[in-house]
Amino acid sequence: MAARENTAENLSHRFPTTSWTVISAAGGDSDGSAEALSKLCAAYWLPVYSYIRRKGHSREQAEDLTQAFFARILERRALAAAKRERGKFRSFLLASVTNFLANDWDRSQAQKRGAGIPALSVDFEAGEARYNYEPFHQLTPEALFERQWAVALLDRVLARLAEEHRGKGQGAHFERMQNFLAGDQERGSYELLAIDLSLTNAAARTAVHRLPKRYAELVREEVAAIVGGPEEVESEIRFLLAALERA
Repeated sequence: MAARENTAENLSHRFPTTSWTVISAAGGDSDGSAEALSKLCAAYWLPVYSYIRRKGHSREQAEDLTQAFFARILERRALAAAKRERGKFRSFLLASVTNFLANDWDRSQAQKRGAGIPALSVDFEAGEARYNYEPFHQLTPEALFERQWAVALLDRVLARLAEEHRGKGQGAHFERMQNFLAGDQERGSYELLAIDLSLTNAAARTAVHRLPKRYAELVREEVAAIVGGPEEVESEIRFLLAALERA
């Protein structure tokens, strides 16, 4: 039973996907390493892909290089070098992909597209659409990586918040309320929300007011799970907000 509780799959239920616990599992030599790495790939492939695209690679090349980068991490157990006491995982991953492009990807030995590289379970088409949507023409590859990192983190927070509501049987409530999270109240007043959710006006307002508070708590959890220590949380949040404002 103890061994089962230490697998990456079980750890992912108790910690954010990006926690140092999952990173450690992904960098290890256990049966759960591949599963943990898969979770990290799902969380971080878009910043990596966007960085590679902004470095001048075509869409097809960027897909191949993103696949190869994560495959190389697994093959070399590179995540074993990522330690909380050494600083932010964001910095580690950016340095890793930079070194990969500079040194590890031997284009003269490249096989035909996709050969020998395990496929990531990601939507590259959606990633390309988001890449084209970003104001990347004014951003360096590093700045775009940081912006996409922040976007991916907030996407995970929103997904966690939705899952919490579904777990309480309030999935429909969340779908109806989430437009209020961004301060968008023109699409539905509290009164209409109360009618839609069969709540009193007071209960609808309370539910809406709780939403950003819980959202902020989850943002702090995600950030705390990936920085070097609690003292870095506030500065990292400020950094991410600044990254989102770049254009």
